[in-house]
Amino acid sequence: MRKHYLVTFLLLLLLLGFGRAVAQSGSSVLLLQVEGPVTPAMAEYFARGIRAAEAEAAAAPDQVVVVQLDTPGGAIDITQKIVQTFRASRVPVIVYVAPRGAQAASAGSIITIAAHASGMAPETVIGAASPVGQDGAELDATLFRKITEDMKAQVRGLAAGRSPEAIALAEAMIEDARAVHADEALAVGLIDAIANDVPDLLRQLDGRTVIVADQPITLHTANAPIRPYAMNFIESILHALSSPVLIGILLAIGVQAILIEITNPGGWVAGFVGVLFLALAFYGLGQLPANWFGLGLILIAFVLFLLEVKAPVHGALAVTGAATMFVGFLVLFNSPGTPEFARISITSALLITLPTAVFFIFLVFMVVRGQRRKPITGTQGLIGQTGVVRQAIIVQPGADGRTGRVFVQGELWRAEADDEIGPGEEVEVTAVRGFTLQVKRV
Repeated sequence: MRKHYLVTFLLLLLLLGFGRAVAQSGSSVLLLQVEGPVTPAMAEYFARGIRAAEAEAAAAPDQVVVVQLDTPGGAIDITQKIVQTFRASRVPVIVYVAPRGAQAASAGSIITIAAHASGMAPETVIGAASPVGQDGAELDATLFRKITEDMKAQVRGLAAGRSPEAIALAEAMIEDARAVHADEALAVGLIDAIANDVPDLLRQLDGRTVIVADQPITLHTANAPIRPYAMNFIESILHALSSPVLIGILLAIGVQAILIEITNPGGWVAGFVGVLFLALAFYGLGQLPANWFGLGLILIAFVLFLLEVKAPVHGALAVTGAATMFVGFLVLFNSPGTPEFARISITSALLITLPTAVFFIFLVFMVVRGQRRKPITGTQGLIGQTGVVRQAIIVQPGADGRTGRVFVQGELWRAEADDEIGPGEEVEVTAVRGFTLQVKRV
């Protein structure tokens, strides 16, 4: 009986070990999900995910990276970096344009073509990859032709294994800004599948052979476990800075904090917050096709707000500053040729401008009220205070007025009055001459 138990135990151990070996030898999918413009943070995220998959492939082969993508596009140089990362990968990279309604527009279409395999969800779009200038403006004819031909040559190489129709469509996306939906892209072979979700995509791609680092690799993805691989905190923050609304908010708060530090020196919190927010804002501006004339208008607006605090007549500079800031935000992000994702709506510009203007108007109000308030410290702060006569105020021999002693604000003062005032009577301070108070009977 003991032998039967021992044999059964050994068989279980063998089965567990075999199962573990099978699991380790099967495919494992690392899922990266990203939405928004192409940014340096996105490029670093892709590179980090691919490095993690390559490290796991050393112990467990058949690792696959799936990038679920939804992007309106971005800068060409960052796109080139992502393309190089994909093509240098030692594990298959699959791009999946999803969810429904998503797009791989402009640079996103090149990223999709650069993958070893690709798929799209229903009702998604790919294309419109014509180059534009760094500030969103149209390029001159010669420069446009040079960049266009370079990009067309690149996509011809990336799509070399696909049909002639797919290559022609990829070129038309760049030269003619053509865009197609998922069914059209699949019909010419630009993508490999239309899938409702990631598991559906993996089932459709199972058994397909792709070329990775010049080596054919057959995908075994039908039942592969999927492990999400998220952006880290720093990548998430930097990627979020591609939003023009967030950049506008950071600019507004950062400049306000700097002005608070300038007008009220001695602290460090406002200055630190201002420098940090402005640094983040300028990092974000470097990722978008911004018009720097708009930034100049915004800075002029803050100068007007600062002058409003110092002006003898209040109101005009604050209104002018608010109008200048509003126009500055519109010019900064809404120049001709700027992509839609890099624009800021009139409503958003108002929502950033109005709180800033209200803050400075409130600051002006507090300054004016402070200027009109009676002093409450020093000798001038004694005027209007009341006290009690401790030594009668009478005419002293050889003196021009009536003098005595009064108790005001916890101290005993020499006092003069026009009338004689007896001890215990309440008096009010009307003037201060040196260390002598001029008082009158209450």
